[in-house]
Amino acid sequence: MEKVLVALSGGVDSSTTAYLLKQQGYEVAALTLKLYNSCTKTSVSLQAIEDSKKVCDFLGIKHYVLDLRQEFKDEIIENFISSYLSATTPNPCILCNKKIKFGLLLDHMQKLGFDYLATGHYAKIENIDGEYKLKLGKDKSKDQTYFLYKLTQKELAKIMFPLADLTKEEIRKISADAGLPVAHKPDSQEICFIETTYHDFLQKNIKDFNKKVIPGRIVNTDGKVLGKHKGLIYYTIGQRSGLGITTPEPVYVLRMDKATNTLVIGTKKEVFSRVAKLKDITFVSDNKKNNDFKAKVKIRRMHTPAVATVSGDIVLFDEPQASVTPGQSAVFYEGDYVIGGGIIKAMYNV
Repeated sequence: MEKVLVALSGGVDSSTTAYLLKQQGYEVAALTLKLYNSCTKTSVSLQAIEDSKKVCDFLGIKHYVLDLRQEFKDEIIENFISSYLSATTPNPCILCNKKIKFGLLLDHMQKLGFDYLATGHYAKIENIDGEYKLKLGKDKSKDQTYFLYKLTQKELAKIMFPLADLTKEEIRKISADAGLPVAHKPDSQEICFIETTYHDFLQKNIKDFNKKVIPGRIVNTDGKVLGKHKGLIYYTIGQRSGLGITTPEPVYVLRMDKATNTLVIGTKKEVFSRVAKLKDITFVSDNKKNNDFKAKVKIRRMHTPAVATVSGDIVLFDEPQASVTPGQSAVFYEGDYVIGGGIIKAMYNV
């Protein structure tokens, strides 16, 4: 009998994952991660462990708890802070999936003697002619492949996504019909370690905040000074509200120049870019690695994929895209399949 370790958060998705795998005849155990510490989130974290234990007791499976708070701080939170200080907008969930959930946790799973690690992600893994493919799941509205593009053949061989062919509505019904103790628990929202807003988090966690985050000029693309910004961490590409200036027509954040501590704004037309330069590019398999290719590219979680040509570290969109944001990821798709992606380093107009 194959042994599967479920990454259990105490939510309905991961709990239903454990339930389904047990129903399918696998030898199942679960593990809950401790990832962060703070005055309010500690209680949420403890609640997750308590809820996970209730689910495991209900299912009659073993429950492990793995403390990765220091590793999470070093790998994820510090990167989150340093990215904002560098005037980029990070996506910590992508890094966490690569480094923590399908990095350290996957290693721990194998040390415990399990064959697979299962999670409640909305995505699908297929093995076609001996090659693992990462594909959109059934519930496109909940799709999480954007956050999983850094997974490679090595990780995909040891991962299971049992919710791939289910919708959220179907999962809720399965959970309720099974009597799982978390069947009606609300879904978690936003970044797990953010208590209120990311601004508040950064203020509390950046050492010497007032020395590192300082006001500067707001200028247009002609260099004309239009006002004063509060500090570059408070802004992101495409932002329209909260600029604190009055202009004849709506204006948007175009760039954040860290070297001069300048916020550059412009018109809606100017917020569009055709070219994205990437770094840290990875592929699900190596067959696209050294080739130029056409793909549909997502530049943020809720972005409608746009047709582009990928050539090395350059993405050239057929049509200009709004708010191409350094720090976010550009993820390549071929139909419903993920090819790979990279982190946006810069954007240009051509």
